[in-house]
Amino acid sequence: MIQHQEYEPIGCAECTKGAGLGFEFTMAFQPIINTTSKEVFAQEALVRGMNNEPASDILGRINDENRYRFDQACRVKAVQLGSKLNIKSFVSINFLPNAVYRPELCIRTTLEAAETFGFPIDRIIFEITEGEQIKDHAHLREIIQYYRQQGFLTAIDDFGAGYSGLNLLADFQTDLVKLDMGLIRNIDQNKGRQAIVKGIIQVCNELEIKVIAEGIETYEELIVLQSFGIELFQGYYFAKPKFQGLAILNHL
Repeated sequence: MIQHQEYEPIGCAECTKGAGLGFEFTMAFQPIINTTSKEVFAQEALVRGMNNEPASDILGRINDENRYRFDQACRVKAVQLGSKLNIKSFVSINFLPNAVYRPELCIRTTLEAAETFGFPIDRIIFEITEGEQIKDHAHLREIIQYYRQQGFLTAIDDFGAGYSGLNLLADFQTDLVKLDMGLIRNIDQNKGRQAIVKGIIQVCNELEIKVIAEGIETYEELIVLQSFGIELFQGYYFAKPKFQGLAILNHL
């Protein structure tokens, strides 16, 4: 059993002030589109620097000492901006599984932020980034189960790109799975990727998990994936992330 470091819980007000990180950051938002209903399903909150520097500039400052505070501050920032921008769809927030030591304590700040800024918790999606190596699958299963019990939706981000792959779905089920853009790129020209994506869709259908295809850049990619039964999409074909705002859609 892996031991998880305990941290002193921090509140919404402290996170709003920067959570003692020593650097500032903000968010850009990119829409996730339902092409069947022709509506925005969700807005994903993506970390950015204060002058729109890329996420890598901020994430490069994260270490074992500040991981928990950064994770908490990300949640508060996303909820705060989601309320400020009057987002009516879901807001999707990436979280770091290795930063969550006890889900019932780590979620308090999110709940406090939702109440403070008037954002409904049933419109929040928590995305697990599969690219972060999961140290303890049993602990992650506990986190997912607790979050779902509290009324949040959950998703696995970058599915097919990280360390665990289908093993994650064998251990626990989220509400959503986001196919990594590496599987999507030029899928209209690649039978191997088509076969893999079809297999993932079949598994997710049997587990009652909705599939999101991310990284859509061309109409040809979109049409192939729609023919497989996918309804939810994200990518530059629809809109690039908008710094501290909501993008105007190129297509719907």
